[in-house]
Amino acid sequence: MTTRRWRVVRTLLLTMLALLLMAFAALWWLLAGSRARLDGTRTAAGLAAAVSIDRDALGTVTIEGRNRTDISYALGYVHAQERFFAMDLMRRASAGELSALVGPAALKVDLNHRRHRLRAVAEAAYAQLPPAEKRALDRYRDGVNAGLADLRVRPWEYLLLGSQPQPWRSEDSALVIASMYLDLNGDGRNERELRYAQMRAVLPGALVDFLLAPDPDWEAPLSGRLSRPPVIPPASVFDLRQLAPPPHSPTLAAALAPALDAPRPGSNSFAVAGALTTGSGAAMLANDMHLGLRVPNIWFRTRLRYPDASAPHGLRDVNGVSLPGTPAIVVGSNGQIAWGFTNSYGDWQDWVRVLRDPADPTRYKVPDGWARIESYDEHIQVKGLPDTVLKVEDTRWGPIMGEDADGTPLALAWIGGRAHGYNVELMQLEHATDVAGALDLAPRLGMPPQNLLVADSAGHIGWTIAGNGIPLRAGIDPLLPSDWSKPGSGWQGWAAPARYPRIENPADGRLWTANNRTVDGDALALLGNGGHDLGARAQQIRDDLRARASFTPGSLLDIQMDDRAVFLTHWQRLLQDTLADSTDPSLQQLRQLTAHWQEHAAVDSIDYRLVRAFRDQASAAVLAPFAAQVQQRYPDFSWPGENSAEAAVWALLRAEPAHLLDPKYPDWHALLTDAARRVVAELGRQPGGLAARSWGERNRAGIKHPLSAALPSWLGRFIDMPDQPIPGDNNMPHVAWPGFGASEHLDVSPGHEAHGILNMPGGQSGHPLSPYFGAGHEDWVEGRPTPLLPGQTLHTLTLRPSMR
Repeated sequence: MTTRRWRVVRTLLLTMLALLLMAFAALWWLLAGSRARLDGTRTAAGLAAAVSIDRDALGTVTIEGRNRTDISYALGYVHAQERFFAMDLMRRASAGELSALVGPAALKVDLNHRRHRLRAVAEAAYAQLPPAEKRALDRYRDGVNAGLADLRVRPWEYLLLGSQPQPWRSEDSALVIASMYLDLNGDGRNERELRYAQMRAVLPGALVDFLLAPDPDWEAPLSGRLSRPPVIPPASVFDLRQLAPPPHSPTLAAALAPALDAPRPGSNSFAVAGALTTGSGAAMLANDMHLGLRVPNIWFRTRLRYPDASAPHGLRDVNGVSLPGTPAIVVGSNGQIAWGFTNSYGDWQDWVRVLRDPADPTRYKVPDGWARIESYDEHIQVKGLPDTVLKVEDTRWGPIMGEDADGTPLALAWIGGRAHGYNVELMQLEHATDVAGALDLAPRLGMPPQNLLVADSAGHIGWTIAGNGIPLRAGIDPLLPSDWSKPGSGWQGWAAPARYPRIENPADGRLWTANNRTVDGDALALLGNGGHDLGARAQQIRDDLRARASFTPGSLLDIQMDDRAVFLTHWQRLLQDTLADSTDPSLQQLRQLTAHWQEHAAVDSIDYRLVRAFRDQASAAVLAPFAAQVQQRYPDFSWPGENSAEAAVWALLRAEPAHLLDPKYPDWHALLTDAARRVVAELGRQPGGLAARSWGERNRAGIKHPLSAALPSWLGRFIDMPDQPIPGDNNMPHVAWPGFGASEHLDVSPGHEAHGILNMPGGQSGHPLSPYFGAGHEDWVEGRPTPLLPGQTLHTLTLRPSMR
């Protein structure tokens, strides 16, 4: 190559390199421009006095000010700087407005959620709030918008989407609460009770009662008796041998999945009285809320400090997690009480049969005659496409969203669709001084009804239901669609505080909830059954608590991380018995690999994975003929969600009734052997065979950013958490599943927060260039105790009143 040509090539290469560096620098400048401000001083309109915002190595935010209103402003400012995109997704998801931001991929979600018209509900909820609560939300809104405006560049997610963030509105905080209603109340669709109705339309009532019965072997209520053992219906009621086998259904396996205890939004919470804690005399609380996990985490590590005459030394010091999008601390400790929540799984939805006027279908029957159906054309904006128009027909009970088994239109009555179910009274828990006062607040809280567990610094513990939306039912079966057009039927107002079940200071000094049934009798009739957990998790927690005589925050964390497979132990024995006489080499290998039962859902456990797979295969084989019968008439049928069939499956496996055995099997032993063969066929054909199938291979973290799937895989990994194998499973205290699990671990004794623990996955910040992106995540994975209280202050940002 000549010298001249080399110079030309070199010039071109240097020019290309310079352009690449400039492009990289521009990209970096844009990406870095949306990082939160960590230091300095900013002016803010409307503040009464300066507010300081400190951050430690984990990004825990300590906000200190002269009053709670200024604190709300500063919290909004910080939430917007660190989490605005996540907040935006939550308000848009509940309002049915995601498609305007991300395009048609979200249209299905929008169509479902827009039927509830939750933006209109949120606006009505805000309008009826007392002035003090409105002001709290207004100041939080102002802080959010100030924090958003104070970013040099709009949040990086909007750069990627080519969109502009829309300002925060006061009622948007109610939409964030609405997103929790949707998450905790079955996405506002009440499919579970539709499936009940389909089963009862095809199968005898006694058989349905048996298949859906609770399991007294695993129940662990706080008060009341265990359920009665399920009763197997005789052949005179139902006999599979007399029925023609239904045609093969390719969707049957998916339809049975909900019967196998799929992950559910839930939580663990437990408390011990002061007599059981080490020396302090204060009670102690543990809470881990189980939700879908994402990057960043749903919660935000927060400490609030402000004057309060009812607080020790006149300074309110609240430590816990806040929910970006609202100004409240959701769970935490204020020095006098510590509080936590688990989903109650009461019955908060009912289907109402809408009897249209044959002469005028726009009218429907109501107790006082006829009412007009209200019709709305909901315009759903779809990025890059014309609007999709959804016609919503609304009744006084709720929107028409389904059909009964006989084709009658059904309206959904749901507490999440009522404006009175929204407020920010939760903020008052910051000021509660003891268990009794906290429990008194519970019936006022505008939130999805939850089990509230409270521990106080004087050693007391207590439980009740939090939430102001417990309906009083009359004249209906709450588990089936009902006619509310008869006078005195349906929802007849709301439960008064005096009717809320409540337990204070139990004799053994221990309380626990894990989405299980907590009460019986009249209290259970009031709350209803919205899909209680089987109870194995609650029972294991109860037994863990009873196995100790004294507790520290660390010992509570040990219980939260308990991955012992107590629930599967009897399945391991059944598998061993089933294969005891088998001469099939592959089944002999399966038996050998599961003979030494380590009883842990550990990442390296082969026996756990194989036994779990056997349980799933066997349960599905037992239930398949009943589900197939219903699918013949209702092709969309799936097993009612949040309804384990464990009681029915084990009753059948013990009794071995010939009339309820799938006719394709000669006996029950053949069914179990076939289930084992299916495990071998499914897992044995993978590389390394059965002996390489560890639980950690199946159970991985799977915690991703909402936008990572839209990026190239190498870039998506940059904004996701490491996809590590993790221990734990559903029916044990350490709940873990890909993309699902404990969104925090809190262990604290009020007044002794310095010894408290707060672990959290996914990190504090949603910005991949932030020092707090993923901070603390590895401690969560490993179960290491991260301190609740912030560490040394590394950054301070001060908000000062503007001089106007």
